[in-house]
Amino acid sequence: MQKTTASLKPADVEKKWIVIDAENAVVGRLASFIAMRLRGKHRPDYTPNVDCGDFVVVVNAHKVKFTGKKLTDKIYYWHTGHPGGVKERTAGKILDGKYPERVLEKAVERMLPKESPLARKQLTHLRIYNSAEHPHEAQSPESIAFSALNTKNVRSK
Repeated sequence: MQKTTASLKPADVEKKWIVIDAENAVVGRLASFIAMRLRGKHRPDYTPNVDCGDFVVVVNAHKVKFTGKKLTDKIYYWHTGHPGGVKERTAGKILDGKYPERVLEKAVERMLPKESPLARKQLTHLRIYNSAEHPHEAQSPESIAFSALNTKNVRSK
C-alpha cells in the first residue's frame, strides 16, 4: 500500500486528441465538459499544477444551442479603453455574425482558472471549427459522442 500521493511530472503526461461534434449541444454543458478535458480532471492521476489535459477539437461550433431565453437575453460586454466605451452584444448576434465559435471559446475560457499561465497554456489546446472538417486527422483523434452522454446535453430547437 502506498502512503504518498503520486504526482505527475510533465514528461510523464501522454496527451490524447479528441473530437467533439457540437451540433445541437447546449453551450454550458459542452463548455464544462471541454474545460474538464483540457485541465485533465477526467484522469485518475490528475495533478493540478501540471498540464495533463487532452487536445480538444470541436466541429460544428456554429450549431450550438442555448436553453431558455439566453439567445436574446445573454449579453457579452467589453470595453474599448476610451471613456464611455462599454460595448455589448447578445449571444444570438454573435452566433449569427462572422465568428460564431467565439461563444463556445469564451464559455470554456471562463471555466478555466483565472490569471494563470497554466490555464492560458491549456486553452491553446482547444481548436474550434465551424465546419464538420478539421485539419487534425494526422493526430488520429478519438471521437466522443457528447450528445449520447446525457439526454440534457442536446437541444433540438
